[in-house]
Amino acid sequence: MPTVTHSIPLILERLHVEPVNSGACHGDWIANPGGGEMDSFSPATGERLAKIQLASPADYESVVRRAGETFLEWRMVPAPKRGEIVREIGNELRAHKADLGALVSLEMGKILAEGLGEVQEMIDIADFAVGLSRQLYGLTMHSERPGHRMYEQWHPLGIVGVISAFNFPVAVWAWNAMIAAVCGDCVLWRPSSEVPLTAIAVQKICNRVLDRHGLKGVFNLVIGKSRPIGESLIHDARIPLVSFTGSTEVGRHVAQVVAERMGRSILELGGNNGIIAMDDANLDLLLRAVLFGAVGTAGQRCTTTRRLFLQRGIAGRMTAALVDAYRQVKIGDPLEEGTLMGPLVNRQAVTDMMDGVRRIREQGGEILCGGEAIEGCYVRPTLVRARPDMPILKEEVFAPILYLVEFENLDEAIHWHNDVPQGLSSAMFTTNLLAAETFLSHRGSDCGIANVNIGTSGAEIGGAFGGEKDTGGGRESGSDAWKAYMRRQTNTINWSAQLPLAQGIEFKA
Repeated sequence: MPTVTHSIPLILERLHVEPVNSGACHGDWIANPGGGEMDSFSPATGERLAKIQLASPADYESVVRRAGETFLEWRMVPAPKRGEIVREIGNELRAHKADLGALVSLEMGKILAEGLGEVQEMIDIADFAVGLSRQLYGLTMHSERPGHRMYEQWHPLGIVGVISAFNFPVAVWAWNAMIAAVCGDCVLWRPSSEVPLTAIAVQKICNRVLDRHGLKGVFNLVIGKSRPIGESLIHDARIPLVSFTGSTEVGRHVAQVVAERMGRSILELGGNNGIIAMDDANLDLLLRAVLFGAVGTAGQRCTTTRRLFLQRGIAGRMTAALVDAYRQVKIGDPLEEGTLMGPLVNRQAVTDMMDGVRRIREQGGEILCGGEAIEGCYVRPTLVRARPDMPILKEEVFAPILYLVEFENLDEAIHWHNDVPQGLSSAMFTTNLLAAETFLSHRGSDCGIANVNIGTSGAEIGGAFGGEKDTGGGRESGSDAWKAYMRRQTNTINWSAQLPLAQGIEFKA
């Protein structure tokens, strides 16, 4: 594979990230955290990017304590003023977009265009949050009692814990953090151990903005292993909301622990996303959507297209077009112009993919192209002619594997599409209004996201993001997802001289 040509020391210098970095910050960096050390590697080259000092339980306690103290101050800042600070963070991200996007590509392995796109998502959600800071609306209701007024208002919740995954090192944090901040919450971030440098760079950007306003501890960072740091976070009753992105297996554990202490959780878990392509589909649109959805981020998005249901009239043409397109996918240096697919995140991911390919063959799937490890963390994207009853189709193999399944009629396709445990993103390609509306109706897609003539991968920040079933049911980003980061309070004011009781009850002393 080509050698990554960007100057890593120069990128880190411009982002104010040192070769040895503290893994704990509560507005001030903890100089010598006691959790040991780990290295950050580039999956593209295997090169060590930096050494990270991990947080210890004592460091975690220090960060949470500072965040709790800051919350008492931050919640009293008017929401539009909080929005102004978020606006400044968005502007700092604009100024550092090129370097931060390159660092995302270096540390995670996604191509540069996707790294830059991820930073743009951060900028976009900051802009969204600025507007939201003036729209944290409650309702007014009519009281049944004379001389009474009823309304509801929303209050800051407290400390929001964010546990993010490697595939979107910074964007998913921003979905949570920018919204939580304008809602008046403080944020405690535990990033994936695969991508600690990007988290440190973002924390430094936030610190510089907050320092200008004399604030510390609104955004906080702890880098450490699941045990003890991750477990400490999800068990901590001082953290009323935990947003977790990751596997369904770990998400179940998070949900149980947080619910046991009466906390709230936002869960963004596994996806097993399908596209239904009808005979009347625009095949040019379909080909481009499938190629990006299945190959983008080397198949490591939660919204990656993993199953493609082709109506028999177009199945042969579309299969041939995909095989041809897959063979032309440029694999290599994620920072090199023209590369469409970089490496998987680590060697274990390669092993998991190869195990998936083995099981596909055992279950009768036909590998049409790909299915091979190349070298290091690089693999070839894989097309599989599959039967709908193959057990592996119900799993999420987090790699660039796409199953092609032929169908006769729409009801059959919808049944197969929905017959999996996951329910994140879905799509249909058709020019038939009845088919499109059926797919979007109560008897259509059972996913949290359903698109027509748009692929499964890539969601605008204006809509709430999340899924159903084993995907966890959480919602982040746009629409009214902000309500998860606040607590609702119903208020009744009696401005009369009487004390009528509800439902006309009389209670005499």
